[in-house]
Amino acid sequence: MAQKSSGTRIGVAVLGSTGSVGQQTLEVIDALPGRFRVVVLAARTFSRRLADQALQRHPDLVAISEETGSHALVGTEVASGPRSLVAAVEHPDVDIVVVATSGHAAIVPTMRAIELGKTVALANKEALVCAGELLMPLAVAHNTAIRPVDSEHSAIWQALAGSPIERVRRIVITASGGPFRTIPRDAFADITAEEALAHPTWSMGGKITVDSATLMNKGLEVIEAHWLFGIPYERIDVLVHPESIVHSLVEFADGGVMAQLGLPDMKLPIQYALTYPDREPMAGDRLDLAAIGALHFEVPDESRFPALRLAREAGAAGGTYPTALSAADDEAVAAFLRGELRFSDIPALVESVLSAHQSVAVTLEAIAATDHWARVSARKMIAAKGLR
Repeated sequence: MAQKSSGTRIGVAVLGSTGSVGQQTLEVIDALPGRFRVVVLAARTFSRRLADQALQRHPDLVAISEETGSHALVGTEVASGPRSLVAAVEHPDVDIVVVATSGHAAIVPTMRAIELGKTVALANKEALVCAGELLMPLAVAHNTAIRPVDSEHSAIWQALAGSPIERVRRIVITASGGPFRTIPRDAFADITAEEALAHPTWSMGGKITVDSATLMNKGLEVIEAHWLFGIPYERIDVLVHPESIVHSLVEFADGGVMAQLGLPDMKLPIQYALTYPDREPMAGDRLDLAAIGALHFEVPDESRFPALRLAREAGAAGGTYPTALSAADDEAVAAFLRGELRFSDIPALVESVLSAHQSVAVTLEAIAATDHWARVSARKMIAAKGLR
């Protein structure tokens, strides 16, 4: 969708405003006064943080997706319940919808935003992992832009610079390798939650940080890239890059390689998704390659990190396998953080759930049913195996 003319602020809905990406989105908007207006804030539950965000930015609407009670905010309408996220994207003054929520609750409002022709800045993984088969054709049909917020996919988008995917030989998604890149596999069983949450380069939420440590996060990004850029899985590679400076690369048919580099900071891809095609000045540190000195790359060891293989296989199999993968991993990571699973049991549990899954065609109903089935199955396996 076209940006508004000079003097008219662009209306933004931030779904998941109290999470890490949502908070950084608001900081980016605050640093660009006069360009954007926060029309809607949305979160899973009401909190002091959400109330403070509303009091500071005076949105027209605050949406609370998992509560049905009433909350009062001076000068702001408050909607609650599952449909409140849809109401958030339907607000007539919203031009860009930043989807920074986690989980499947983002799928329906994302589809609705696409149907309304609103630009979608997408940071939610489940939307593409589970429903990419539905979302991308819908975006084409409604001529709606989906701008990736994830740093790796933003890097691919920037490196492509509008080139048709037919001119691309492959894309390469980089991974930090997490905190356990160099430790032996037989030590994985003793890894603690505290150790897994200590990411060497990025500051993220608990679930994503553990997924980064298992490389599941990178596998999910492979599935997302397949849908976002319409490229076959066999032309998507992953390289471990511990410095997290090169965020992804695109190799073209002629052998030329374009890469996007930057410090590990989510604000840059967030701002680019909001301001595209402009590049606005941004405060903060700048990349100094001479100070870094060297950049390193290596092929990921899928025998030590089988989650990457599992995600590739689930994506290639299609249907509801990616949903089963996502839901089982969610349960496995939660169990690990509770002390009910070992770190090495996370991919093993996911593989067991995938082996038991009977895939069906992707519909919203099938996604919901598969998510429920996979979670129940994972919980039963955790309880039955007594892995701790």
